[in-house]
Amino acid sequence: MRRALFLDRDGVLNVDHGYISRPEQFEVIDGVFDALRHAQALGYLLIVVTNQSGIARGYFTAAHYRALEDHMPTVFSAEGITFAGIYHCPHHPEGSVAALAVACDCRKPGPGMILQAAREHDIDLDASIMVGDKQSDIAAARAAGIGRAYLLDPPRLTLRDINLG
Repeated sequence: MRRALFLDRDGVLNVDHGYISRPEQFEVIDGVFDALRHAQALGYLLIVVTNQSGIARGYFTAAHYRALEDHMPTVFSAEGITFAGIYHCPHHPEGSVAALAVACDCRKPGPGMILQAAREHDIDLDASIMVGDKQSDIAAARAAGIGRAYLLDPPRLTLRDINLG
């Protein structure tokens, strides 16, 4: 089994401008590239787990999200960083898109995305780390059995400050 560094997207990897749906809105936070290269060098798989309720709320479409999701690995690949997986939850119980207006296990604080990634990538959750910027990220990590979880609180704690050792 392998260990992973699970990462929320908005507010952890990129500046959270609110409901980002276009590649030109994707702005990587300072220090993220160095932190992720270091994590890879230590043998961590990099897995993104992100709630994307903007789809259920009708703020943008699934196609818009996919365009951004396709853009993101290109940005990171140019810096020598590879994501083993990118998982998203398009649901929200109060969404305006009826098919997505549901309560689900994949929406953090539910552990669904993390557990799916663990199955698909043979991940040892106890040896893994979650980094998020909301309590729901930490709750999802706990519910999934991730060994360590960090709540970012810039400028006091950023991704580059996380002890991966």
